[in-house]
Amino acid sequence: MHPYSDPSFEPTAGESVSPTRQEAVALLHGLVSVPSLSGQEEAASRWLVARMAELGYDRSYVDEAGNAVGEMGPADARHLVVLLGHIDTVPGDIPVRVEETADGPALYGRGSVDAKGPLATFTAAVARLGADWVARHGLRLVVVGAVEEEAATSKGARFIRDRFDGRGEPRPVACIIGEPSGWHRVTLGYKGRILLDVEAAQPMAHTAGPDAGVATVAVDLWNWVAAYAARFNQSRERVFEQLSPSLRQIRTETDLQMNERVFAQIGIRLPLDFRVAEFWDELVQAAAQRLGVDELPSTGDEGAIELHGPTASLRLRRYAHEEAWRSDRNNPLVRSFLAAIRSVEADGRPGFVVKSGTSDMNVVGPAWRCPILAYGPGDSTLDHTPHEHLPLDEYWRAIQVLEQALRNLAAMLSAQE
Repeated sequence: MHPYSDPSFEPTAGESVSPTRQEAVALLHGLVSVPSLSGQEEAASRWLVARMAELGYDRSYVDEAGNAVGEMGPADARHLVVLLGHIDTVPGDIPVRVEETADGPALYGRGSVDAKGPLATFTAAVARLGADWVARHGLRLVVVGAVEEEAATSKGARFIRDRFDGRGEPRPVACIIGEPSGWHRVTLGYKGRILLDVEAAQPMAHTAGPDAGVATVAVDLWNWVAAYAARFNQSRERVFEQLSPSLRQIRTETDLQMNERVFAQIGIRLPLDFRVAEFWDELVQAAAQRLGVDELPSTGDEGAIELHGPTASLRLRRYAHEEAWRSDRNNPLVRSFLAAIRSVEADGRPGFVVKSGTSDMNVVGPAWRCPILAYGPGDSTLDHTPHEHLPLDEYWRAIQVLEQALRNLAAMLSAQE
């Protein structure tokens, strides 16, 4: 067994309560070893809150949404900082083990990068600060392993967003999202998202006849969306500024009443300046023209519309809309990380990235409007892949960076008082 692969590792008598590297790796190994598909996170959440209690957190519990939550510092502290990771994963059975790689020992397993690695980084770094230090500096640090981030619901993040709404509990002065960026980089923004469901039906016709099959309704609408994006993206060179559609599903069937049916799902990644309402109106107009519908019904509050043409009927639904969000670079949180990255490695060169996907930053950023960034070890190109693994040297550096960044942030907040 590799010396860092034993999840039952215990510190020897007399060692610091602050997690050592081996303890931190044991935490990561144990967390990755507990399966936690979206919607099935209970066992992992309970495992993590038990570890938080052992690591000296003042409070650790599973909340009403199923999130794993650990708090360090008084509940009435002057400054609330939320470290919002996620504990769920996409499907995929990757045997959990430590192997030697070109980058040193690495832990393989589903979620090692996305995003149990960042969540374990949060848990260990806050524990290394210790409850006494956190309290002395007027901080309340809340570490969250949110549920259903990999689903369109973002159930856990929405619960936390609404909990810290400035009424029942204060809004945070800063938020760190747990996503892989590499130990030396911070992520300042994520594109937004919207999902479209297309369901069409028409009476069955012989394939040799003149009538087009119902599948062409979905294909025509997909082609319209793709063409719309191409027009929108003219002269927009950066991916973060572009409209990025993808055809996620398409399938057909024939029911017992001899109706042909097609279902398609389209996902669209949105830039900061995209106007969803205008796009939706144009899409509905295009769909009505395709079906030969002259008069449009109201879309209603649910973002769905049904159209009935001479031959085919169509239901369009838009949902899972998240605004794009980008933080600025000039705030105490960003400066705290830049200084921490430089201090951990002599040649540490901090970098900034923005990402074409979405994260829980899209959920809480527009509500809290506080300094926010995403941070965590790992190569995000390994997300959701069968080769997902996290180099342990990078994981340990990220813990050190985050610990120092929180120390820096505390000093900056005190200087502002």
